[in-house]
Amino acid sequence: MAKGILYTLESGMSGFSKGQKRIASYIMENYDKAAFMTASKLGQLSGVSESTVVRFAYELGYAGYPALQRTLQEMIRSRLTSTQRIQVADSMMSGHDVLSSVMRSDFDRLRMVADKADRREFDLVVDELVRARHIYILGVRSSSFVAGYLNFYMHLLLDNVTLVQSNEAGAIFEQLFRIGPGDVMLAISFPRYSKSTINTAKFAKDRGATILGITDNEMSPLGQMSSAAVLAPSEMISFVDSMVAPMSMVNALLVALGFRLGKDVSNIFSELEDIWETYGVFGKADDE
Repeated sequence: MAKGILYTLESGMSGFSKGQKRIASYIMENYDKAAFMTASKLGQLSGVSESTVVRFAYELGYAGYPALQRTLQEMIRSRLTSTQRIQVADSMMSGHDVLSSVMRSDFDRLRMVADKADRREFDLVVDELVRARHIYILGVRSSSFVAGYLNFYMHLLLDNVTLVQSNEAGAIFEQLFRIGPGDVMLAISFPRYSKSTINTAKFAKDRGATILGITDNEMSPLGQMSSAAVLAPSEMISFVDSMVAPMSMVNALLVALGFRLGKDVSNIFSELEDIWETYGVFGKADDE
C-alpha cells in the first residue's frame, strides 16, 4: 500500500465526500509535510475536523491515522534530500524540546519493534547464521557503524566472519570472490537505500549465497531479495538516521546467537578474560 497511496487518493477522488476530497488534495500536494503531521494539524490545514481525518484513514482501509501516516513516511523517506529532511524537522520541532522529541521518537520505534517483530523470521535468521559455512557482514554509509558493531561481537563468537569493507571502488567484489553456496551475507540497509549494498547483495545471491537482511520493511530492496530478514525502522530525524531500533535488534540477534552456541560462548569468554587479564587490556576501578 505504501507504493500506491497517492494513486489510491487520486483514483478514489470521485467517491470521496467534500471533506475527504479536501484531505486527499492536501496530501497529494503536500505529502512530504503531511507525513509528519498530527491528525489535528492535517485537519486544520485541510479545513476539516480531526475526527474527519481519522475517519478518512479508516475509509482508506488503514487501522487508524498512525497507520496512514506511517505509509506516507515510508513512501517519502527514500525520496527526500538532506535539505528537505532538515526543513521537515524544522517545521516539526520548531518551538519544541528537541531532546524530548528525539528521545520520544526513539522510544516509540523501540516499542513498535518489540510489539510487532516477527519472532519466526528472527529465529530463521539466527538458524542461518549458526549453519553458515562463512558469514559476510555488509553495511555502508550510516549502516557501516551498525555492521562494525555486529562484526566486533560476532568475530568473538565465531571464526568464520568477515566484515566487507567498501572503501574502494571494485574492492568490495574482490573481497567476495570466494562467496558461494553455504555462505551467508548478513546485509544492513535503510532509507535512503544504498545502491552499493543492493548491488553487492545481488552479486552474492547470484553466486549462490543466502542473503539475510536487517532493514526497515519487507518491501525494501534488501527485504525483497532476502531469504529472511529482521525489521526495525531507522527513524528520520532531520539530517540524522536514528539507528536506535536497528541497534537494539542487532543486540537481540547477538544474544540469541550466543544462547544457540551455548557452552562454547562461556569457554570463549573465559579464555578471553584470561588474555585480557594477562595483558592488562582493561583498567580497574581503583586505577588512577
